[in-house]
Amino acid sequence: MKFLICALLVAASYVAASEIKLEEGVIVATVDNFKQVIADNEFVLVEFYAPWCGHCKALAPEYAKAAQQLAEKESPIKLAKVDATVEGELAEQYQVRGYPTLKFFRSGSPVEYNGGRQAADIISWVTKKTGPPAKDLTSVDDAEQFLKDNEIAIIGFFKDVESEEAKVFTKAANALDSFVFGISSNADVIAKYEAKDNGVILFKPFDEKKSVFDGELNEENLKKFAQVQSLPLIVDFNHESAAKIFGGSIKSHLLFFVSKEAGHIEAHVDPLKEIAKKYREDILFVTISSDEEDHTRIFEFFGMNKEEVPTIRLIKLEEDMAKYKPESSDLSAETIEAFLKKFLDGKLKQHLLSQELPEDWDKQPVKVLVSSNFEDVALDKSKSVLVEFYAPWCGHCKQLAPIYDQLAEKYKDNADIVIAKMDSTANELENIKISSFPTIKYFRKDDNKVIDFNLDRTLEDFSKFLDANGEVADAEPAEESEEEEAAPKKDEL
Repeated sequence: MKFLICALLVAASYVAASEIKLEEGVIVATVDNFKQVIADNEFVLVEFYAPWCGHCKALAPEYAKAAQQLAEKESPIKLAKVDATVEGELAEQYQVRGYPTLKFFRSGSPVEYNGGRQAADIISWVTKKTGPPAKDLTSVDDAEQFLKDNEIAIIGFFKDVESEEAKVFTKAANALDSFVFGISSNADVIAKYEAKDNGVILFKPFDEKKSVFDGELNEENLKKFAQVQSLPLIVDFNHESAAKIFGGSIKSHLLFFVSKEAGHIEAHVDPLKEIAKKYREDILFVTISSDEEDHTRIFEFFGMNKEEVPTIRLIKLEEDMAKYKPESSDLSAETIEAFLKKFLDGKLKQHLLSQELPEDWDKQPVKVLVSSNFEDVALDKSKSVLVEFYAPWCGHCKQLAPIYDQLAEKYKDNADIVIAKMDSTANELENIKISSFPTIKYFRKDDNKVIDFNLDRTLEDFSKFLDANGEVADAEPAEESEEEEAAPKKDEL
């Protein structure tokens, strides 16, 4: 009897195991088999996705490629995926709030994945999490195989791996999950790659093929070196490169809006590689193709249309997301370099989007503001001005519209109060930055004090706010995801 029970248990476990499916090398995890997947594998990277999610669709082939390459190497690291729209219990358990969400399980304990989204990046990240910060390369064969296995790799060459310099290198390697590091004290390896003692070289399959670190050896310098030198001199913007572009150390980007089909890369971009090399520590050169439908939103963000290509813009990815437009349409190397020098010297003025002022802007109870008339109206000290900063596509703004119209109608005969609105997707202000829609601000008469409206968006609360000249206690803050729609962030461009 005992034998029969054991046999049944073994059979049951075999059946359960057989129900774990693979799709292109990726484990299909569900509520029913998730615990088994995690228990049976020491290292598992799990993607929580939604079938309709564009970023998930872009990740899928790279994720499968990474899973297959790891399997070919007989790696103990497995990749799994969970359809969070079906397996809601798992999504809730692991606090999935967006797609895709990736978590790495090591002996059952999850940590957030924060690596890149190309196969090489995924492999690099999970490999770093399962081994030493830097792989010990004890022979030329080791080094050659290491470089063959990793498209982009950083090797530190130290005659004494216990030296302070080697320890700094190892510490940096441990901190940079997105890069693969090797370390060697072998004389033949050092000679093979013509490295100096305490030298660091980044190997890559493009541009000059390798970059030699020549700064002071510390963690911050090595981080910038890795992030800068691992990218091509001129980076093509796409789903895979976006994270590296926006997450890197360089926050000033020269953007080339081009049509690849029209030959703009060869005609206008390739001749600028020497300039890109000259300024690569300060400015990242990026191409954005007008041929890609996905890039329409980027053109809108810059107030451009695709007929304007080829052209350039410069953006500084700080809190204010400052944008700059050249005065000339000339795309010669000399003109572009002069533009960059002015930017670095702080001599460029921000380019702010603005619509034409409608002739009837003040004919309705809700006054229409654009960049050009904003200061004249909102900062008129003889009046208090309530301004709604909105986006045409924003659902909450559309819901607010009839209430806002009623409010304007109520106060249209009040000589001290103006109700106004501005389309913030088409009009920008140098000193006021909008991060969510709708944003409502009150510009008080006499002193121009700016007060944020944070009450409920009802006619009653708007009236209470205006009658109190903005001096009322705020309502309890609501969750942004429920009450506001975020303005486009830089990593969504």
